Amino acid sequence: MNHIKQLETLIAASVSPYHCIMAAADQLLSAGFKELSLAEPWKLLQGGSYYINVFDSTLVAFTVGEELGEIPALKLAASHTDWPCLKVKPSPEVTSLEYGKLNVEVYGGPLLGTWFDRPLSMAGKVSVAGASPMKPETIFVDFSRPILTVPNLAIHMNRDANDGVAINAQIDMLPLIARITDELSKEDFFLEALAKEAGVKREDILDYEIYIYNWEQGTLLGLQNEFYSSPRLDNLTSVQACLSGIMTGPCKNSIHAIALYDNEEIGSHTKQGAASALMERILEKICLSLGYTRETFLNVLLSGFLLSLDVAHAIHPNHGEKCDIKNQILMGDGVAIKLASSQAYATDATSTAVIEGICRTNNIPYKKFSNRSDVKGGSTLGSISSALLTMRTVDAGVPILAMHSAREIMGTKDQEALVHLAEAFFQA
Repeated sequence: MNHIKQLETLIAASVSPYHCIMAAADQLLSAGFKELSLAEPWKLLQGGSYYINVFDSTLVAFTVGEELGEIPALKLAASHTDWPCLKVKPSPEVTSLEYGKLNVEVYGGPLLGTWFDRPLSMAGKVSVAGASPMKPETIFVDFSRPILTVPNLAIHMNRDANDGVAINAQIDMLPLIARITDELSKEDFFLEALAKEAGVKREDILDYEIYIYNWEQGTLLGLQNEFYSSPRLDNLTSVQACLSGIMTGPCKNSIHAIALYDNEEIGSHTKQGAASALMERILEKICLSLGYTRETFLNVLLSGFLLSLDVAHAIHPNHGEKCDIKNQILMGDGVAIKLASSQAYATDATSTAVIEGICRTNNIPYKKFSNRSDVKGGSTLGSISSALLTMRTVDAGVPILAMHSAREIMGTKDQEALVHLAEAFFQA
């Protein structure tokens, strides 16, 4: 299987967290998974494969072993569906002279300078009146074409640009979307365009969540095609690995699950994020639906294992000093197993040994990664989830450059290694 092509397909479809979940569901349905409703009774069968769409932007999928014992083994893999970007605010129409711009806010922690001068598009969801006020209708939209850009100021007007210039999110990041003409309303040009895209009347729109995304496609590069450059590698690389892993099928005596969470880039403290009670409640519901007691559920949970997958920092060719003097990883080295004494990565010696054993047994390339002692690195949902679920956890992922850029870069072989790890984890 060409793992880069598979990843490329997912990235192209995942223009918002909502579209990522729809693309993931399509893969699962093709593999024979059955959709369940989050808040309805479940009738689960041993040997069955299921998934739940959680509030449109998070997905949980699981398989049930055919011969579950008194205390089934639990293996869980997790990743996230969101990425740093720009998000459209309410009342977004802004006019400057005869230019139409959008009032946006920054979502997560993007490298803002990388968003300038690129072809950008928009996608998300629109809420309109439904059968009752408590049940509005949701319409998912994708403009699917370049319609915006954030223009740089010419160096002739900003002579210090190459010396580093502070970027003001409220002033500098407003994307250009139109030249205002008689055919466009100054007050409603965005809402009118959104209504047309959604196939509804402007006055019927109650609310929306629209993200701006880099419209550019991914591409191979390097003398031997050893690199892959694309938007949204963080963290769709891991989303695809989780999907491939869960679709390897159930083991006889285990419950396997994946969680594709939203909102990791803003801290995970949402109803659909990793810092919620969502996963514990779903796992409890699985156990109760299979006839187990709450005590058994707690034993299943406490003996479970979580593989948290998110990208890692590859050593930079121009700034090797930014990495630890020993624990470095290059693009093409395979999977990064991430360790931090602060537990920003949840990995410990015992859980690391488990994943190392799986990698060695299956000839999966890997290296251990730690940040410099005097540089605070990032964190992942692994430490959050492990604290809530109370289970052993490993943080791992592919090493990339330009993390949180509008366009990131990875080693082509590393996606294959990550997918093989996820598959081997569920079959171990």
